[in-house]
Amino acid sequence: MSATVTHQASEVVLSTQGLSKTFGGITATDNVSLSLKKGARHALIGPNGAGKTTLINLLTGVLEPSAGCIVLEGQDISALPPHERVRRGMVRTFQINQLFDSLTPLETLALTVSQHLGLGAKWWQPLGRNPAVMQRCGQLLAQFHLTSVMNQKTSELAYGKRRLLEIAIALACEPRVLLLDEPVAGVPAGEREELLQTVAALPADVSILLIEHDMDLVFSFATRMTVLVNGAVLTEGAPDEIAADERVKAVYLGHAEVAYG
Repeated sequence: MSATVTHQASEVVLSTQGLSKTFGGITATDNVSLSLKKGARHALIGPNGAGKTTLINLLTGVLEPSAGCIVLEGQDISALPPHERVRRGMVRTFQINQLFDSLTPLETLALTVSQHLGLGAKWWQPLGRNPAVMQRCGQLLAQFHLTSVMNQKTSELAYGKRRLLEIAIALACEPRVLLLDEPVAGVPAGEREELLQTVAALPADVSILLIEHDMDLVFSFATRMTVLVNGAVLTEGAPDEIAADERVKAVYLGHAEVAYG
């Protein structure tokens, strides 16, 4: 029995226990316990005001919890600052440094990869000076369909390409846990398919927690879903279980269009 428990525990890469956040008399996150397993494709959904953003801000260190703890790969990271959490392998697309409009995708990725490899002080050196950096940049540009625009200024990119670049930056940090915060938000319909396919093809060894309004993406991507309502976990299960759950249906009863985000 103990061997089984130990094995199951080792599969959990990110978890929260009793995580709560209060602002004055308002409870934004209420006793949330959540487990993200290795290689997970886990979606966090809920109506507007459910507390999803607060929970993500707690996970990434933007906010300090009022109670509870956050454990990343067996280590309590509840008190660590955001950059330390990134260094330990947890990256959020929304929290990555804003794109530099004057840089190209190639320059942006070269800067990110150089910093990740500990070469941050030499980022200004001419592109191509470090073969390892350029090889990794080439892989990322191809993986995220950015090769054709790699020398364009970021300010000139279509919005869908900018979102792809944001995710590429996150992958350049080699995360073990990736928090995808509404990756298709604001992306025009004509650019969504490329982004959806790219998200679906993210490395299987990266554990992903997805927060997204687009239910087509959620149900095609996630193998596990957690529903958050009023800051607390309403239910968790496989997508078909969530879709059939009467409590979940009741939360959105009367909505002309289901808006989980």
